[in-house]
Amino acid sequence: MTSLDTRSPRATARRAELLDHLVGLMLAEGFAAFTLDELARRLHCSKSTLYGIAASKEQLVVAGVKRFFQRATTAVEEQAAAPADHRERISAYLLAVAAQLQPASPAFFADLAAFAPARDIYQHNTRTAAARVQRLVAEGVAAGTIRPVHASFVGTAVAQVMAAIHRGDVRAATGLDDAAAYRELADLVVAGVAPR
Repeated sequence: MTSLDTRSPRATARRAELLDHLVGLMLAEGFAAFTLDELARRLHCSKSTLYGIAASKEQLVVAGVKRFFQRATTAVEEQAAAPADHRERISAYLLAVAAQLQPASPAFFADLAAFAPARDIYQHNTRTAAARVQRLVAEGVAAGTIRPVHASFVGTAVAQVMAAIHRGDVRAATGLDDAAAYRELADLVVAGVAPR
């Protein structure tokens, strides 16, 4: 078990490594049931090392959730940047969201919904993703590669579906997990904006 000196480059790398391992545990098992002792044991570090990352378990969870969504956002944007066609970019964007959410267990989403600071992070990322889809639609309409739809309406509709996915409404009504729901949303939006 090691302590974490936060001033050195090695400590920064170790902190990132621990956060990545924490994210993996949280995605697989959720986070509500973990104690700091259990996390230290599972992450092969001391509690003081964890306190070097965050002052409490709650702050550690927030750091882990932020880390997950920061990495996911980077990966999603990289995927969406590749296609030249706007419909393909929208599809790539939403499918990349689905891919990033795929490893998240039902326990993770349940804990996310129950813990307000983590839920706020998820909701912020959901709003950001909906706004991104709206911009992609507006760009496609302006370029003439998407039929002239009301981009703000599409963005609002996407935001509402994303919020329903986040609340668990879609899972309750359809049995689809969040990742599968995002794949269905991608198909629906792309079909809806296709030129006639």
